[in-house]
Amino acid sequence: MVSELKLDTERLLQEAKKSILYTANRPNLVMEKGQGVYLWDTDGNKYLDFIGGWAVTSLGHCPEVITRVLAQQSVKLINASPAFYNVPMIEFAKLLTDNSCFDKVFFASTGAEANEGAIKLARKYGAKYLNGAYEIITAIDSFHGRTLATMSATGKQKWENLFEPKVQGFKHVPQNDVTAMQNAVSDNTCAIMLEPVQGEGGVFELDKAYIQSLRKLCNENNILLIVDEVQTGIGRTGKLFAYEHYDVEPDVMTLAKGIGGGYPLAALLCKEKFDVFEAGDQGGTYSGQPLGMAVGMAVVNEIIDKNLIENAVKQGAYILQQLTSIASRFQLTNIRGKGLLIAFDLPTEKGGEVVSECQKRGLLVNSPRPAYIRLMPPLTVTSREIDEMIAKLSEVLAEVVSE
Repeated sequence: MVSELKLDTERLLQEAKKSILYTANRPNLVMEKGQGVYLWDTDGNKYLDFIGGWAVTSLGHCPEVITRVLAQQSVKLINASPAFYNVPMIEFAKLLTDNSCFDKVFFASTGAEANEGAIKLARKYGAKYLNGAYEIITAIDSFHGRTLATMSATGKQKWENLFEPKVQGFKHVPQNDVTAMQNAVSDNTCAIMLEPVQGEGGVFELDKAYIQSLRKLCNENNILLIVDEVQTGIGRTGKLFAYEHYDVEPDVMTLAKGIGGGYPLAALLCKEKFDVFEAGDQGGTYSGQPLGMAVGMAVVNEIIDKNLIENAVKQGAYILQQLTSIASRFQLTNIRGKGLLIAFDLPTEKGGEVVSECQKRGLLVNSPRPAYIRLMPPLTVTSREIDEMIAKLSEVLAEVVSE
């Protein structure tokens, strides 16, 4: 039986390399099923998943609440076209506005699409009310998506010369540098867009005083403050939305990843004042389709009703505590994070090796940069599963990093 499974995996890998466009270096394994915090490949190997699809599987793999609502909604209405309202769309929009500081919602399928919408919204506002201002200021090392416009907004140095010419109108400044931001604002500025905690950049958060200064700066210049909460939203940082940590209200927020619990779903939210699109300015074939709306509503309600935000706080603190307990043994530094978005620094740039060796031991972790390891387990993670992660990670660190 094992040999048959192995042959099947080899065939699948051959087919994958033959027919799937190359965009990433993937390991030679094929994932087949998932449950809770675990994944299984086609050879029957079990993996403790502390990547979670890059903070996507907020309720773990294949949670009953999602599989149930998919079945229920799929026999009722899957897609009514974005030309019409539908019941789950209206109910989900109300759920999000009732639980945030925002008034209006536009639904999309990906975080990049939501951020692209935010860029359009800011430029539309600039065209109507700021004498044509169109520039948006973002942070160095930020990540906002993979469309051409969101790649232009992104502050990754390695992307600077990729797919030139880029979309114009973006400035990048150091995070948490008020003076740099003040100097970057001009008559051409229509918005500032930042991640409350940089995820792909390595889990680095905004200082509270800094984001409060930005709120004041935006007010003084009548420009938009946009928070990209694609990775930080929906309970990930120990609040329903990360902006709540800072005692400020942004003008615009984008959500994706955890909002669908694995289903492709995103949202753009704004205050009433910034509801400036005209008919035809913004849209999308799958915007607000009933199946996605039903899933998103089920996910958000589950997180609120089961108090999984508090679990993110509790278990996040436990991960930080356990990492701190092994830090001196393995020369780990800068252990950081909010809720269940956590990272630490290795003593050398062996992140890729740590990821590979962890995978061999049945643990999935991420290395956003060569010396960083990032952890993003589901909001349902337990202390027992964290103990399992720490045990496997310690084995790998003992091998890869000299004690």
